[in-house]
Amino acid sequence: MALLLKRLLWPVRPLAPLGRPVGRRAASVGADAGAAVRVRFAPSPTGFLHLGGLRTALYNYIFAKKHQGSFILRLEDTDQTRLVPGAAENIEAMLEWAGIPPDESPRRGGPVGPYQQSQRLELYAQATKALLESGAAYPCFCSPQRLELLKKEALRNRQTPRYDNRCRNLTQKQVAQKLAKDPKPAIRFRLEGEAPAFQDLVYGWNRHEVASVEGDPVILKSDGFPTYHLACVVDDHHMGISHVLRGSEWLVSTSKHLLLYQALGWQPPRFAHLPLLLNKDGSKLSKRQGDIFLEQFAAADFLPDALLDIITNCGSGFAENQMGRTLPELITQFDLTRITCHSALLDLDKLPEFNRLHLCRLVSNETQRRQLVGKLQALVEETFGSQLQDRDVLDPAYVERIILLRQGHICRLQDLVSPAHSYLWTRPAVGRVQLGTISEKVDAIAKRVLGILEAPSISLTQDMLNRELKKVSEGLEGTRHSTVMQFLRVALSGQLQGPPVAEMMVSLGVKEVRERIQKVLSS
Repeated sequence: MALLLKRLLWPVRPLAPLGRPVGRRAASVGADAGAAVRVRFAPSPTGFLHLGGLRTALYNYIFAKKHQGSFILRLEDTDQTRLVPGAAENIEAMLEWAGIPPDESPRRGGPVGPYQQSQRLELYAQATKALLESGAAYPCFCSPQRLELLKKEALRNRQTPRYDNRCRNLTQKQVAQKLAKDPKPAIRFRLEGEAPAFQDLVYGWNRHEVASVEGDPVILKSDGFPTYHLACVVDDHHMGISHVLRGSEWLVSTSKHLLLYQALGWQPPRFAHLPLLLNKDGSKLSKRQGDIFLEQFAAADFLPDALLDIITNCGSGFAENQMGRTLPELITQFDLTRITCHSALLDLDKLPEFNRLHLCRLVSNETQRRQLVGKLQALVEETFGSQLQDRDVLDPAYVERIILLRQGHICRLQDLVSPAHSYLWTRPAVGRVQLGTISEKVDAIAKRVLGILEAPSISLTQDMLNRELKKVSEGLEGTRHSTVMQFLRVALSGQLQGPPVAEMMVSLGVKEVRERIQKVLSS
């Protein structure tokens, strides 16, 4: 830093002329002829990936894939004091789990790495040097205590806190004297001139006169790490980013970033600021909610496609608002010009229904259904373990039959190992006394149902069983059909509620149904 600031002792050269203002051509959605679309998702690893971050990443991913471009993951880890152990690894792992893996990233590498800002400090130092030499930046020797006093004074006067630019007009002699005492000052960017207007691809024409409402911002801290404003500009330039799709909270900072681009003589990318993703009541998603982190949804057995579907369904960017879209359909149907400025209200109470739709789609595909069979086998082993009286329940054909029969009725695969479905995997402890409270005709009902099952080469179907069970009820004088159904439900599952009795019998199969009913007779 000290070597860098020796440049300040040279005569200060005038600012470089401002670059071209952002015009209509730069506001077009498509890339220039022959230019590659390159977008980036640049989270800070100060926490694990949550739904708001997933939505930003997803819009970048589907925009890149729609235009045959590249999706880059860059970790903005310059605030070393707030880093969360494991967060960097979690972010990339969760993107891969969600089915939107980056083309270039810290883990995958790429042609413009490193992809962690803490490993790119030399680039920020070079940019800062150029800004110092042109007079667009200057060292700031103000202590943290003085800056805190400025902030408190502004708040006391009900004003927006801002730096008073005290160090902006120090003479070369004053700078040299202060450098001797403090060789590692912060570096501030000189906000001068009219901020350029720019056409955001979502919010339209914008201009924020930052020089009149803000103090000169710090761009390089005394520890040699950049602030967001410098780092994102430098990295987007060197990584060849063509479009910046980021949250609308950065819209007001874009004029500041454009001034940096101009001072450095670089052409800026195109900007599209995405409206916020909010709770259904309009409140902000908060990391403190705990239930918005992707690993929570993964652990709860929600499908990645269901999450991608619901966070796009509640927002804009598509011609129609429909449920059940897959990632390839999202890519095909996405239209950046259809994103509105309205915040997206996320109703997570609807997530189970989204998941049910996507689970049904997986079940309908033979290859993916086989994968579900393997997952359910593992869930049964994990949930019931030594409680399994008969390991035949892990037979792939049996497990697949359960999945096919229950599709559309369950929202998650793990619902099939809930207490309500435990009868599918373990035999209930049900005796004659318990069934006797339902009907006095325990033996008569049991024997008549066994009679249905004794037919040679019988193949159980729900329609056939519904007809035959109706006949059983009609043949028992004074016994209602609902009583027979409740009797069988308890005998087979030990529960008073559940799927239709005929479906339960088809699920369990002839042999198992016969054994469970015979057990009642012998108890």
